[in-house]
Amino acid sequence: MSLFDLTGKVAIVTGSSRGIGRAIAEAFADQGAKVVISSRKAEACQEVADAINAKHPGSAIVVAASISSKEQLQHLVDETRRQLGRIDVLVCNAASNPYYGPMGGISDDQFRKILENNVIANHWLIQMVAPEMLERRAGSIVIVSSIGGLKASAVIGAYNISKAADFQLARNLAAEFGPSQVRVNCIAPGLIRTDFARALWENPETLKAVTAHTPLQRIGEPHEIAGAAVFLASDASTFVTGQAIVVDGGSTTGVGL
Repeated sequence: MSLFDLTGKVAIVTGSSRGIGRAIAEAFADQGAKVVISSRKAEACQEVADAINAKHPGSAIVVAASISSKEQLQHLVDETRRQLGRIDVLVCNAASNPYYGPMGGISDDQFRKILENNVIANHWLIQMVAPEMLERRAGSIVIVSSIGGLKASAVIGAYNISKAADFQLARNLAAEFGPSQVRVNCIAPGLIRTDFARALWENPETLKAVTAHTPLQRIGEPHEIAGAAVFLASDASTFVTGQAIVVDGGSTTGVGL
C-alpha cells in the first residue's frame, strides 16, 4: 500500500468548485478518497463532482455551503455524515478578501468579513468535525493559509493578518488534539494562478515583482498545492502536526540581488 493511499477515507474540501480547492479534491479522489465538493454555488460544485465521478465513479458528492453561515456549515457536516458515514479529512480552503489597499482604508465590515470567513469559519468547521476524529483517535485537518501570513503587504494586509491567525489556530489545535492522534496543519501557498488571486497575478508589476525574487521564476498552478494536501491527509504524514508547509516556488527564501 502506498503511503499516500486515501482509499476508504472521506474528505470535505471547502471552496472546491475551482482553483486550489478543486485541485485538492481531484487529487484526493485520484488517491482513492471519497470527496465532498462544497462552495456557495451548487451548480459549480456539481460540475466538479461530475468530472471527478466520470473518472472515479461514486467518488464525489455535492453539499453546497457558504462559509459565512454557521448553519450551512453544520448542514455540510451533517449531510456528509448522512451520505458517507464519517469524516476522516477536513480541508478548510475557502476564504474571502473583499478589500485591496492600505489598512487605513478598510471598513469595519470588510475587516470583520475577512476575519470571520478566514479564521472563525475554520474554527466552526473544526469544532463540528473534530469530536468523531478524537473519538476514533484518527483524522487530519488541513487549513489552507498563505505565505501572506508570514509577510507584510501594503495592499492585502487584513488578509495577511487572517492567514497569520490560521497558523496559530493550527498550532493551538495541534496541541489540543495531539493526545488523541488527530493532526492539524497548514499549507501556505505562494502566488497561485487562481481566480481568487487574479487581481495580483494579472497586475504586470506585481507579477514581475513576485517572480523576480522567486527561485523558480514563476507563479504556481493549483495542482502544485494538491500534493501537499495529499501528504497531510495520508499516512505519509502521521508524525506531522502543528506545521505550516510552504509551497511557494522558493519566494520566501529571501532571494535578493
